[in-house]
Amino acid sequence: MADMTDDDILAELGVDLTPKTVRARSPREERIIAGFEDIAKFRDEHGRAPLASEDRDIFERLYAVRLDRLRAQPDSVALLADMDVYGLLDVSGANVEPLADNLDDSALLAELGIDDTLTDDITQLRNVRSNVERKAAEEVATANRCDDFASFKPLFDRIEADLASGARVTRSFGRDAGVDQGDFFILRGQLAYVAEVGDLTKAPNGQNDARLRVIYSNGTESNLLRWSLQRALYKDDSGRRVTEPDAGPLFDSVPDEPDHLSTGTLYVLRSRSTHPTIAANRDLIHKIGITGGSVAARISGAADDATYLLADVDVIATYKLYDVNRPKLEALIHRVLHSVRYDVEIPDRFGKPVRPREWFMVPLPVIDEIVERIADKTLSDMKYDRKTASLVRE
Repeated sequence: MADMTDDDILAELGVDLTPKTVRARSPREERIIAGFEDIAKFRDEHGRAPLASEDRDIFERLYAVRLDRLRAQPDSVALLADMDVYGLLDVSGANVEPLADNLDDSALLAELGIDDTLTDDITQLRNVRSNVERKAAEEVATANRCDDFASFKPLFDRIEADLASGARVTRSFGRDAGVDQGDFFILRGQLAYVAEVGDLTKAPNGQNDARLRVIYSNGTESNLLRWSLQRALYKDDSGRRVTEPDAGPLFDSVPDEPDHLSTGTLYVLRSRSTHPTIAANRDLIHKIGITGGSVAARISGAADDATYLLADVDVIATYKLYDVNRPKLEALIHRVLHSVRYDVEIPDRFGKPVRPREWFMVPLPVIDEIVERIADKTLSDMKYDRKTASLVRE
């Protein structure tokens, strides 16, 4: 017994040492497995299978369509059986759309959302496209150079000046989802002008749609569908509508009467600083302040003022205030957002350290909610919760 080798011992225990032949998987099988791993990961994180309804995000809808395609393929179900620990491929009671009998491998992969011509980096989502994802890719058409931009530039200059002075304000797009000729929006940091609206057509959902000519402030243009522009504005956290001049007070409940006095403008700024931390969080770091004068005058010379992080700023939104005590309201906003104050020390022009107090790491939708709660007088009961990135009741 002492002379027995490890192999002898394993043989006595009934362990088969003969190397097993592992069949190499085809590129198609590898891609199907990679696609299913995304679905299983979603189930692991959310505790349920993905759904394809319109109110779900594009990735969940992508996974749901792909799962339906996999369920309808017996060979895919067999291939993935050992991986399906959650029973996602169980078709009992599931509404599985049958596939055509003559569907070849390439067409099947297209139904599964997989490009059969791609053989490398198969685990990356960009190589796994579904019909749902292809539709989403049309949300923003490719922008091309606008040859007659010179005729539109004065419009953009006037809008920017109106925003800086407070003559116009920006509103969350969700408040009014209409898109008409002559409208201005902020989409992905660019002013967008709807220059033309084409003939009405029927969208896949049966609603009316139209092709738009949209001019951007960077000198480009695109021919978006109205539905696509609306979806792009909804999905962009910074997507905004630019109001017409004299669009009325911030608080719709406050009539424009002599006994209601304009007491200032609440403004939201974003820094153009090239500091690595600021640049990496530019869409999150906002300065929120209130002025009794012109916003344009307030931010003039920002690049030389440590209060503005020694950089020029962009005016993201302005709101007219009526019948409020500016110092008290400003103090209330700063108290609500105290936990996410951007704490940085910057030397001023004379080398004296300055700690700006009006910069906060807060997403724009939360600022919109703050403004709404100012209007309905419920802000004093709230505080910002860093864990949920939302306002919660104290």
